[in-house]
Amino acid sequence: MSVERVTEATAEVAAALERLLPQLSPTAKAPSLDDLAEMIGSGALLYVFRDEGGTLLGALSMGLYVVPTGRKAIVEDVVVDEAARGRGIGEALVTTAMEAARDAGVRALWLTSRSEREAANRLYRRLGFEQRETNVYVWRPR
Repeated sequence: MSVERVTEATAEVAAALERLLPQLSPTAKAPSLDDLAEMIGSGALLYVFRDEGGTLLGALSMGLYVVPTGRKAIVEDVVVDEAARGRGIGEALVTTAMEAARDAGVRALWLTSRSEREAANRLYRRLGFEQRETNVYVWRPR
């Protein structure tokens, strides 16, 4: 079992995301192979968790960026296959992202999680993430 950084867009990773992302959000649309290549080429980090048999059971993406207040990172789209939850896969993915963020010299690593994702929220608090009192807004171009 291992966490690995995806450095190349492959049909295997695209198929795994197509299977996993609807488990995160029913409206999530998996990236095409071209979208995946663009994401990786943009500098975004994508990590996957592979079991002993080579099956991809989880994924996490992270963006690194620099703004006037410093170097920051944000974790997005953390998902573990429903059948494999509770086995430490989410923790392995998140701690890998935390290490990568530390190595990149970030001031802060951000993530959001819906309140109904109780196990994920417990994990994030246990790993040292602090819940912020803030408003999150989204704008969607039509």
